[in-house]
Amino acid sequence: MSLTSDPPIDRATGPRVAPPTADDHDALTVVPVRHPWRWVAVAATAVVLAQFLHGLVTNPGWEWDVFAQFFTAETILKAVWVTLQLTLYGTVLGFALGIVLAFMRLSASPFLGAVAHAYIWAFRSIPLIVQLLFWFNLAYLSKELQFGIPFGPSFFSFDTMNLVGAMSAAVLGLALHQAAYAAEIVRGGVLAVDGGQLEAAAALGIPRHRQLRRIVLPQAMRSILPNAANEIISLFKGTSIVSVMAIGELFYQVQVVYGRNGRVVPLLMVATVWYILLTTVLSVLQHYVERHYAKGAAR
Repeated sequence: MSLTSDPPIDRATGPRVAPPTADDHDALTVVPVRHPWRWVAVAATAVVLAQFLHGLVTNPGWEWDVFAQFFTAETILKAVWVTLQLTLYGTVLGFALGIVLAFMRLSASPFLGAVAHAYIWAFRSIPLIVQLLFWFNLAYLSKELQFGIPFGPSFFSFDTMNLVGAMSAAVLGLALHQAAYAAEIVRGGVLAVDGGQLEAAAALGIPRHRQLRRIVLPQAMRSILPNAANEIISLFKGTSIVSVMAIGELFYQVQVVYGRNGRVVPLLMVATVWYILLTTVLSVLQHYVERHYAKGAAR
């Protein structure tokens, strides 16, 4: 036992130190963490942004009067409508086929899985512009399409020259190309659902179609939606590729107009602003759809 008034000493940790009092805390000077390089980056970025905006407003090369003249012109608005049609048809048909391909890959049948895998491999490997030109020139490969008994007599036929026009070929090419990516997006979303939930549903006697509709898809949608929205936006911008087929979508019509009047920059800005506006609308819709399917998951 110690015979002094000093506090006992712990041999392992050393002498005990009295905890600080409220007066000690008040005497401390709190210095915030300084980030000088962050402020340098902010200042440099602000200067570059100000220079860009100043040039955007004052540079006469942008020709904002020409931009305003053609932004809502009738030909441009018709071209925007064609672009939206291509996006809508390509998305609906592409994801419809993509869902079928996804469940073929998830099937226990090796044959169905191999066919779906081969389709995805082929259409992801071939550039979209090549696919579009192939379908556009389908009449060179086959003069007519016959329907009847396989390897037997045909009952009726269609002339491919009149059946597959430029617009039909564009929709077909976009949809088949989109289906390959949509299949992998849907398959990844389904695989993200915990398999134990399906086992529990099967133990409760819930039918398979109800398991898919009420358990798998609502949860898979949270994984599917972000990637699906990115694909739809990419398809919307990718419709500009069909300009090689002389279809009057937005980019093609802009090329036609500036080919006549020589105002390249303002007409390109017309297309740019329309793409930005419509992409923003799609992004807003994506936000609300994701929020709908996030119910019960987000706290």
